[in-house]
Amino acid sequence: MAKPNTRRVDREIRQAERRLEAVRKQEMWPLTGRERRQVVSALAGGSVRVVQGKSPGRAERKLETLWQSVLNRLTTELSALQTERQRIVNEAATAKAAKKSSSWW
Repeated sequence: MAKPNTRRVDREIRQAERRLEAVRKQEMWPLTGRERRQVVSALAGGSVRVVQGKSPGRAERKLETLWQSVLNRLTTELSALQTERQRIVNEAATAKAAKKSSSWW
């Protein structure tokens, strides 16, 4: 029996890893529209506070929690994809073992 076909899941895992690495570098492209709006809002709010001569502490905390929640979301997505890949491999191994044990040799 051939190796299990995990190409699609492997490609998704690679993409999820790329997105996770981009978020660690605080790049905007892997964010959803809602998350982008929140980042821009926090940046704008912090900028206004700096121009006013006040501390942008709240905006900075908001940005940190937002980046952390995006990291959590992408990490969860990556682990789900890896679990799915493992399930596919296990099913293929079970099918192969069943096929071998069913022969009369």
